[in-house]
Amino acid sequence: MGRGALISPLVMSVATAVSGCDAAESESVTQFRPDYRGIETRLLDGDLVSFRVEMAGARDTTDVDRYAECAAAQYTLIRGFGFARHVRTKVVEEGGIWRGDAVYTISPALPDGIRKIDAEVVAADCAENGIPMV
Repeated sequence: MGRGALISPLVMSVATAVSGCDAAESESVTQFRPDYRGIETRLLDGDLVSFRVEMAGARDTTDVDRYAECAAAQYTLIRGFGFARHVRTKVVEEGGIWRGDAVYTISPALPDGIRKIDAEVVAADCAENGIPMV
């Protein structure tokens, strides 16, 4: 038996293992194919705004929440403000369609609260990641 006969099975098993990792990584990346279906914006009262978003292909509620956050960031900039504070988000999924109802306050200065966003930074990140905005 020549040297090539001993190396080939080893090389083949390593190549198969490596290609399996690449395929698994590639599959997980390609599985997320969001279908952003729209944003509805409602001014509730002064600086309080509701954002209703709808999408398919979300991995979980985080994707829906992010979509609403992108809408809030762009809306905040359109209104001439720089910051927003997250009040709440409700997400439901039915038949593969995800719907989110998020409420934010918008303000010219950094607001109090736990979940606040710098609208310019968030909007830039959303644009870079292909997430639609208002």
